[in-house]
Amino acid sequence: MRVSPAKFLVLIVMSLVGTAASSYVFYIFELLHKQPLWCSSSEKILGAAVNCAAVLSSSYNNVYGINLDLLAILYFFVNLTLVFAIGFGNESVFRMAFRVLFVWRFLGILIVPYLITIEFVVLKAICIYCTIMHFAILIDFAIVTYFLFWKDTAHVREVEDGPESPSLSNPSMATLPQGGPP
Repeated sequence: MRVSPAKFLVLIVMSLVGTAASSYVFYIFELLHKQPLWCSSSEKILGAAVNCAAVLSSSYNNVYGINLDLLAILYFFVNLTLVFAIGFGNESVFRMAFRVLFVWRFLGILIVPYLITIEFVVLKAICIYCTIMHFAILIDFAIVTYFLFWKDTAHVREVEDGPESPSLSNPSMATLPQGGPP
């Protein structure tokens, strides 16, 4: 395995949470046409009612006729695929997958403010499972950003370059602030 088991687990947990939430909502609401559990309440959160049906049945839940929950399943599946490439791929696959994962998760984080605005401002309703997916994307991005840019990876440099060789001798490592992927 290219990363430690603990780091591998951290990298997959949010993708699994997002996959579970999006798959559950798609299956229950779109295929069975039932209300998901805990999706209707008289309570308001920041002025928005907890009402999954209002969110999931809105026109905003489709992009060019494709259901957002299906796109979320695809998004989290790609996350998982990239994490497995990081965990078990050879050196070139590892490096490429880690950078693609960062960009992929960055694209995911770009859509979250839009979706939250639609829920709170336009629909004045939130979906618990959509919120779980939003948090999964945000936490996911924070974790990968931490591993990629701020985590001290001197041990990785030593393994790749040798204990006495500076990381600048490896151009792919020199492009990252404070080292490379975990």
